[in-house]
Amino acid sequence: MATGYTHVIVLPGGGYAEHAPHESEPIVRWLTGTGLSASVFRYPLNVRHPAPLEALRGEIRRWRAEGAQRIGIVGFSAGGHLAGLAALSPGALPAETVQFAVLGYAITSMETETYRPARLILLGEDADPQLRRSTSLDVLVTPQSPPFFLWHTAEDRYVPAEHTYRLATALSAHQVPHTVHVFAHGPHSLGLARGAGEAEAWTVFASAWIREHV
Repeated sequence: MATGYTHVIVLPGGGYAEHAPHESEPIVRWLTGTGLSASVFRYPLNVRHPAPLEALRGEIRRWRAEGAQRIGIVGFSAGGHLAGLAALSPGALPAETVQFAVLGYAITSMETETYRPARLILLGEDADPQLRRSTSLDVLVTPQSPPFFLWHTAEDRYVPAEHTYRLATALSAHQVPHTVHVFAHGPHSLGLARGAGEAEAWTVFASAWIREHV
């Protein structure tokens, strides 16, 4: 593939304990069907921060070395949290930067009690307040942060829509370009949301949004 193209890395959810299959290759097929270059990255599981982030930054470097000029990330649930860390955490080298991020029903805050199982895996039982804060996406937003597309459902019981609202509020406060869709109905972990009612429209909205950022 020629240099200078955009590549999208897909991060499936699974609470940092597994990789959800329906948030992996099916998402890549959707993205490639729109003409994008895309791949799944199965980040390390059941390990402490910053191991998943460091692994993802290595994957971003790899695609840059392959010729990708722009890197986008699509992440779901815990994968959405990791996508947000890659886009927002300080310390990224120029070759590790993310140009846009699409987060579906993402865990964004480690300061809430939801989703606690993922927090215990990533940060441990005795994580101090500073560690929890430094891995909360809303705290990491700056005016230089890349654009975000966020979507969630109001009925999500595992990762409440509060997570998306927290990040959206921070993006707004720092005047970072962003789009937010919170659909009225649908459970957690919808993936492509085929047959899930109005939430199914998220891929249409996201495709149009991504085209603006490639």
